[in-house]
Amino acid sequence: MASLVSDAQASQEPSTARVGGGVKVLVTDLDGTLLGGDSTDRRRLRQALDRHPEVTVVFATGRSLPSIERILRQDPLVPSPRWIIADVGASVIDGTDRSHVDILENRLRHGWPGHQRVREHLSHFPELVYQDGVAQEGRCSFFLRPEQLSEELTDAVRELGCGWTYSADRYFDVLPAPATKGNALALLAHKLQWPMDSILVAGDSLNDLSLFQLGAHGVIMSNAEPALREQLPEHGAGTRTDTSTSTSTGIDTIHRPDRPGAAGILSALENLGWTERPRPVVIGYHRPPVRWADGQWQQPLSPNGVLPALQGMFSTDSLDAVWATALVEDDEAPRPHAGHQHEAGLPQESGLPHDTGLPHETGLPASLPHEIGLPLAFLPVASAQWTEYFHRACKETLWPALMSQPDRMRDSASAWRHYERFNARFADHISAHAARGATVWLHDYNLWLVPGILHDARPDLHLGFFHHTPFPPPDTFARIPAAEQLRHSLACLDWAGFHTATFADHFRQALAGARRTPRTGVHPLGIDRRAVEDLARTRITPAPRHDHHGRRRLTLILSVERLDYAKAPLQKVRALATLLAENPEFRGQLTFRLVCPPPEPGIRVHDTTRADLERAITDLNRLWHTENWEPVDYIPRSLSFAEVVDHYLTADVFWVTSLQDGMNLTAKEFIAAHSATGRSGVLVLSRHAGAASQLGTAALLTDPNSPEDLVNTLRRALAMTPQERSAHLTRLATLLDEDQTPARWARQIVTAIGRPASVAAGTEDGIMHY
Repeated sequence: MASLVSDAQASQEPSTARVGGGVKVLVTDLDGTLLGGDSTDRRRLRQALDRHPEVTVVFATGRSLPSIERILRQDPLVPSPRWIIADVGASVIDGTDRSHVDILENRLRHGWPGHQRVREHLSHFPELVYQDGVAQEGRCSFFLRPEQLSEELTDAVRELGCGWTYSADRYFDVLPAPATKGNALALLAHKLQWPMDSILVAGDSLNDLSLFQLGAHGVIMSNAEPALREQLPEHGAGTRTDTSTSTSTGIDTIHRPDRPGAAGILSALENLGWTERPRPVVIGYHRPPVRWADGQWQQPLSPNGVLPALQGMFSTDSLDAVWATALVEDDEAPRPHAGHQHEAGLPQESGLPHDTGLPHETGLPASLPHEIGLPLAFLPVASAQWTEYFHRACKETLWPALMSQPDRMRDSASAWRHYERFNARFADHISAHAARGATVWLHDYNLWLVPGILHDARPDLHLGFFHHTPFPPPDTFARIPAAEQLRHSLACLDWAGFHTATFADHFRQALAGARRTPRTGVHPLGIDRRAVEDLARTRITPAPRHDHHGRRRLTLILSVERLDYAKAPLQKVRALATLLAENPEFRGQLTFRLVCPPPEPGIRVHDTTRADLERAITDLNRLWHTENWEPVDYIPRSLSFAEVVDHYLTADVFWVTSLQDGMNLTAKEFIAAHSATGRSGVLVLSRHAGAASQLGTAALLTDPNSPEDLVNTLRRALAMTPQERSAHLTRLATLLDEDQTPARWARQIVTAIGRPASVAAGTEDGIMHY
C-alpha cells in the first residue's frame, strides 16, 4: 500500500540520519558505482557503512524496484537502502517497507501520458527497441545506438510534454518532464530537511548529472562516462540549489578519486570524515588496552605487558595505526558503536544507550583515560559468544596445549565453531580498517585462524603474529583437535615472533611441511623499568628487618600471579609443606605470601585448581600455625600496581614456578624494584619461563615438575647470606640492563613484519634475533 508522507511526518524523519545533531546521506547509483569495483573494495565499503549507521543510504538508479530487490536478495555486499530513487527519478520508495512515497511521485510524474501513449507516439522510430521484460513505472525505457539519437526523436518526446535521458551509449529513457534523479532527491531532501551540504552523491553515467547539479558533495567514478565528465567542471564547482528559494550558488564539492566503484565512494566518505580512513598499521588483539571498572574506563593495573607496550608505541611514535579489539556486550559495560574508531582520551559523550541492539549501537565509551591517546576499533561480541569462544575454546582446548598439558584439553565442537566465527568476524573487522598493503600485527593464540582468512581475502596485507604465550613442542601441538586447520592458517603469516628461540623453533617444527614457512623473530619483551623504579622510590619504606631487640623479622617469600594451574600454585604450597616437615626450625620464621587474583568470571577450567589450592592452604595453616603466625598469607584478589610494588620491596625471595610461561614480567619487576631502592633479594625462577633464557645465569632456576627440586631450590634461597643475596640481585639487575624498552620492542616488530623476506635470508636457522 502506498504511503503518504505529510510535511509534519517528513520533519521527523531525519532522526534516521542524525547522530550528534549532524545529517549524513549517501545517494548512490548502482551499476558502475555502488556495484562497481572488486569484491575487496565492495566489502570494505559495506563494512564501513555497517560501522556507521548514522550515514543514511539512498539508491538513485535507473533500475526498477523488482530489479533492486533481486540485487538485495542475491548480493550480500549491497547495503540496505533507507530510501530508493528508482526508474531514473520517476519513483521514490521507502526502503524499509518498499512502499511508494506517493506525495513525491505525484509531483515527479505530473503530466505523464502513460506507457501506451508514449510507445504509440514514438512507434515511427524503428531504431527504438523497447526493453521488454523490464519492469518500469512512470517511464518508458528503450535501447538506442548513439548514432541514432536525433533531434527529431527528442523533439517528438517534447511534443508529449515529457523529458528524456540517454546514458551509457545505450539507454534512452522517456520520463515525465519533472522526473530526474536530481529532482527526486531535491524533493526528498526538502521533505526530510536534509541540507545539501550533508549529502554526498555518487554516479558514473549521464543520467546522474542532475544529482551533481544540486550543490551536494559529489563523487564521480574514475570509470564514469566521458559525457558526464564533460558536463562537470574539472575542479568540481557544482551548482547548489536551495529547494526552498530556488536560488543557486557555486560550490566546490566534487571528488574525483582515481579508483572505480565502491573504492571511489569510500574514498570520498573518508575525505569528508564521514567514515574513518583505513590505516597503514593495524594491531589485532582480542583485549582492549583499557578495562571497565567502577563505572568507567581505566588503565591496566600494571605498566608492563603487551597492552602498555603497545600503548607506548602509539604515544611515542605518533604511529598511524588503529587497535582492533573485541568488546564484550553485557548489561554493565558501555556499548561503543560497532567498529567505531576514536581517539581514546578525547572527550566522549557520557550518555550511553543500552537498548540499541547490534550492530547499530551509537553510544561511545565514556571517560577513557587521557593518557592512552590511540584510536580503538571495537568489535562488539555478545557475552554468550565470548563464553564459548574464550572461556571454552581458548582456555579449555588451546591453553592446555600451550602449557604442555595436553591431557587437560577438552574438545567441544560447539565451542570450536564459536572460535571459528569469532576469528572470521575479527578478520573482517581488521580488513575493514586496513589500508591496501597495510601491516597487520596479530597477538596470541586467540586469533590463530585470522591469518588464513586475511591471506585469502586480503593478499595485499603484511601479516605478523607475536606469541606472548609459549609455543608448544610439535608433538603437543599435533594433539590439538584442529591442528591441521591451525597449521594451514599460521603458514599464511609473513612473520611470527616469540620471546625465546626455543618457542620459535617449536613453531617452525610444527609447521614443517606446510605450503610456506613464515619468517620468525625472537624479541624478548622487557618492562618499563623507569616506571617501576620511579614508583619503587616513592613508596613508604618497609619496616626494618630487625625489631628493637635485634631479632630478625620473618623472611617473606612472595609470588604474584593470576590463578592458573600453569603457574603451579598448588605445587608451591605442597613444597612449602615439605620444607616445614623437613626443616621444622622454619616454623614461625618465614611467610609465603601468594597474591593470586582469580581469572575472568566464567573461566571454569581453573575451578578445580582454586578449590585444591585453597584446601591445601587451609590444611597447611591449620597444621603449622601458632598463636601469631600462619605459614601462608593468601591474597586472592587484584591489587593496584603500587600495592604490588610494596610487596616486591618487602619480599626476601620472589618465587616463580610456572610450568610454562611466555616471559614472566613479574620477575623483572621484582629485580627493578629492589635494584632501584638498594635492596637485596633472591629470584627463584622456573626454568620453563621465558625469562629464564635471559636471567637464568643469575637466578636460582627451579623445575616445578620436580617436587624435590622445588623444595631444594627454595631451601637454597633461604640459606643465602645477605652478602650473597646482594651479589645475586646485582647480577640480575645487570642482565636486566639488556632489556629494550617496550616501545622499542614494538617498533622493531612492526618493522620486522614489513621487512622483505630477502633481508632475512641467510640468518642462522632463519630466525632473526633482537
